[in-house]
Amino acid sequence: MFPIAGETLQVYFLGTAGALPTPFRNPACIMIRRGSDTLLFDCGEGAQQQMMRARTGFTVDAIFITHWHADHYLGVPGLIHTLSFMGRTEPLVIYGPRWVDGFVNGILALAKKPPGFHIEPRTLNHGDVVSFDGYQVRAFSAQHGIPGLGYILEENSRPGRFNREEAIRLGVPEGRLFGKLQRGEDVTVEVDGHETVVTADQVVGPSRSGRKVIYSGDTRPNVRSWLGWGMDADLLIHDATFDGSETERASEVYHSTAADAGMVAAQIDASRLALVHISSRYTNTTTHIEDAGKHYAGQVLAPDDLEMIEIPFRS
Repeated sequence: MFPIAGETLQVYFLGTAGALPTPFRNPACIMIRRGSDTLLFDCGEGAQQQMMRARTGFTVDAIFITHWHADHYLGVPGLIHTLSFMGRTEPLVIYGPRWVDGFVNGILALAKKPPGFHIEPRTLNHGDVVSFDGYQVRAFSAQHGIPGLGYILEENSRPGRFNREEAIRLGVPEGRLFGKLQRGEDVTVEVDGHETVVTADQVVGPSRSGRKVIYSGDTRPNVRSWLGWGMDADLLIHDATFDGSETERASEVYHSTAADAGMVAAQIDASRLALVHISSRYTNTTTHIEDAGKHYAGQVLAPDDLEMIEIPFRS
């Protein structure tokens, strides 16, 4: 039986800076809202203020950290303090590569008073999957010089297209039976005085893929490690710390250029590409967008902080 999918999928770019913040960009923090769930991917310093500026509220169901460089996690202690101050009692799971246990223990050791809710660290490795209601988050290995991960949020398959005209032709009256068929259930109807079973596969097409968002974290181009999972992403959010003038530097410090990000997006046939982790040396991203566009024909974005992208359902 298929659930009827109707959840929104929104991506908030709360922090798009590289290692150093700028007056216009905060350190890394991506918020993804899927239906009623809110997940944070990295949580750099100032994340709380960015959440207030974006008017997202402070409902956070889980945090996924890509790696243990400070610009990706320094916002977590302050966020935990705020959540505790606001009366949160639900446990909070923080996922990340190895050392996540030490990170959580360090937060608790610094606090004079423990938060009013349980914080649970969970270590993830390449290929591990965290299941949620209607979707999952899969970790994949990044190439950044220290243990690091990227993440793929992918929805479960959706029901195929419902053929309303065929259902009516088979004698199914409009109303609740349409809903049952769309959920994969067979129904019994009366046609010319005889009971007839109409099966879901008579009126519902093949299942359709759910939406998919990929966040690379800080990394060199590493698509081979997750190519089988990342194809046809609706949105690829990729490290683009440097433009083409700093190709050698990017390799030295285990980051990507915008051109690298464009090549990855083309390889996985992504619908859209968002360039993030922009070095503080750049005052605009025109060259980044141009560099990526030389290798990728889809839509290239270099989002400003606080921008939000809504991911539509596939046709």
